[in-house]
Amino acid sequence: MNKIKISAVSYLNSKPFIRGLRHSNIINDIELSLDIPSICAQKLITEKVDIGLIPVSAISRLKEHYIISDYCIGAIGKVASVMLYSQVPLNKIKNILLDYQSVTSVTLVKVLAENYWKINAAWVPAAAKFENLIATTTAAVIIGDRTFDLKNKYKYEYDLAEEWQKFTQLPFVFGCWVANKKISDVFIDQFDKALQKGLDDRPLLVKELQSSGKYSIDVERYLNANISYNYDRSKKEALRLFLDYSAKLK
Repeated sequence: MNKIKISAVSYLNSKPFIRGLRHSNIINDIELSLDIPSICAQKLITEKVDIGLIPVSAISRLKEHYIISDYCIGAIGKVASVMLYSQVPLNKIKNILLDYQSVTSVTLVKVLAENYWKINAAWVPAAAKFENLIATTTAAVIIGDRTFDLKNKYKYEYDLAEEWQKFTQLPFVFGCWVANKKISDVFIDQFDKALQKGLDDRPLLVKELQSSGKYSIDVERYLNANISYNYDRSKKEALRLFLDYSAKLK
């Protein structure tokens, strides 16, 4: 039997999922690669993998798509790792540098700017180390583990998931497990159980990560409070609303 190819996000927020997959029998039936979100999406779009934990804004770029899991990368309130950093308040920002690692966060900041903050900044695609360019009226969207060492570095910090909730009173979904073809129900059931096992094992994972000394944040709080993993009814409603706003962007 051909192994199912899977691309998962390499950030801290997906480590419970990765642990679950690696510590279950399903690991024998899959080829697992770890990538930044934009590469996860690109691999799924170009059919280099069968399943990806992809930014939700990339779903529309797939010829065929199936959200296959009851789990996602989401947030209820602060996510703490998808941020807009600035040295001036929102109404003084003139340029916003856009993180190249995830299209969803880029789209989200545009939705908030147009519909909630009511600001008209220039959007500037960015490359590696662009966070060093934040100054005066130039702000930046930065996502993932790179945000952990940036707390209190800039005068203004806007958590995009929190801003979305203020705007809509809904949680936010950053990434979903998406297949680009029909996957058997048997595999999907095993896959979801592996993900659940990884989530159940968070106490063990937290101990391992804390002892590694790699992260400057409270890993336990981040994985248990900032990230919300259940793809439930409110998150499905939030995703529909976000995609609707996205389609209407100017």
